[in-house]
Amino acid sequence: MPLPFLALPWRRHRLLCSGCDASVGARTAEVMAGTPASLSGQDEGSFAYLTIKDRIPQILTKAIDTLHRHKSEFFEKHGEKGTEAEKKAISLLSKLRNELQTDKPIIPFVEKFVDTDIWNQYLEYQQSLLNENDGKPRWFYSPWLFVECYMYRRIHEAIIQSPPIDDFDVFKESKDQNFFESQESIIALCTHLQEVVRAIEDLDENQLRDEFFQLLQISLWGNKCDLSLSGGETRSQKTNVINSLEELKPLILVNDMERLWSLLNNCKKTREKASITRVVIVLDNSGFELVTDLVLADFLLSSQLATEIHFYGKTIPWFVSDTTIRDFNWLIEQMKMSNHKWMSKCGAEWEAYVKTGRWVYRDHIFWTLPHEFCVMSQVAPDLYAELQKAHLILFKGDLNYRKLTGDRKWEFTVPFHQALNGFHPAPLCSIRTLKAELQVGLEPGQAEQYVASEPNWLTTGKYGIFQFDGPL
Repeated sequence: MPLPFLALPWRRHRLLCSGCDASVGARTAEVMAGTPASLSGQDEGSFAYLTIKDRIPQILTKAIDTLHRHKSEFFEKHGEKGTEAEKKAISLLSKLRNELQTDKPIIPFVEKFVDTDIWNQYLEYQQSLLNENDGKPRWFYSPWLFVECYMYRRIHEAIIQSPPIDDFDVFKESKDQNFFESQESIIALCTHLQEVVRAIEDLDENQLRDEFFQLLQISLWGNKCDLSLSGGETRSQKTNVINSLEELKPLILVNDMERLWSLLNNCKKTREKASITRVVIVLDNSGFELVTDLVLADFLLSSQLATEIHFYGKTIPWFVSDTTIRDFNWLIEQMKMSNHKWMSKCGAEWEAYVKTGRWVYRDHIFWTLPHEFCVMSQVAPDLYAELQKAHLILFKGDLNYRKLTGDRKWEFTVPFHQALNGFHPAPLCSIRTLKAELQVGLEPGQAEQYVASEPNWLTTGKYGIFQFDGPL
């Protein structure tokens, strides 16, 4: 059976250690054995089905509209070549939308890019899972995680096939808009952070823990601002989330914040003078959510619960609002240039953290592949080795949760550790508002309470989790 990841080492990221092909194959068979079926669009009426049928075409339409609106800008910058490139990109995206809406076979990538080979091998792998009579993998019958990732990678292919506009981010406007429309909430958050930092030396352990819990919850509810859930329409944060935390607490279905506190506080107490405590944050959305993550990261350093923070973002525009290096740098620059003194102070301090290496932004092409995380150690051993150096990894958002658990039809009560399928690089925690028909680690009877009263409880972003896996 062809494997989804028998690729040569890449120039930028090493994706497979030489000589380990056989072990990768054995590991894949071992990992997938006994796991439930993948979520997919073949379950008519499911959230996966509605995403493929409605939300993804909306996102493609919005991307096409965005290109069209920038037509004159492309012409001013590049002349006729810019106009032709815009037409070509729109044509490619229109073709993609038609393929999806008519459930055409999923086709290989043609434009040479750093991940083209591994993507096409993954397509072969999906083909190998089908019976001879099934034909090619199709949009509604293949795993949802795979086709949704494939769609965003095809958007990127349409853009890179259209020079000289091949570095254009079709989602940039909506990400930036989310930031600007959330200004009042951002100001409230920065003001709160500065008050905490000024008083941090005077806080006793219980007060420090309470503040940690508060900023964790702000980071959780910041995850509601997901533009891929709304078909690319704006979802900004216009109310002060700090004032809502008490009423939102009952909506946290799994709450492992105490375990996070215990782990980091213990690291702080036992840390030798020259040693480090590294927290990794695998980012989700730019805009307001990214601000909540940076505020949490600032507090972790100021409270000495951590000594360095590593952030992981995406190498290409992804799932509409996911953070790229441009978004990360742009947001810090916007904060620094703000007329509000506390926003500006945060921006200046965050820039200093980056310059001094206390904050490190990283990316890796693995985050924009369709693979579930349980095969990371074989597919991207360099990334897995880096994550093993962390004392704690925080995985933000729904897509990371889907990849952590394989986006499968797990029973609600299956332990999180089991659903991770052997992915344990370091103690980790999912911080996510629920936006997919997937949740594990619930108490018996807990899910049934919500099913009865709220049929869509898994997909609206109303509920959240802090789900930890690590030593007890």
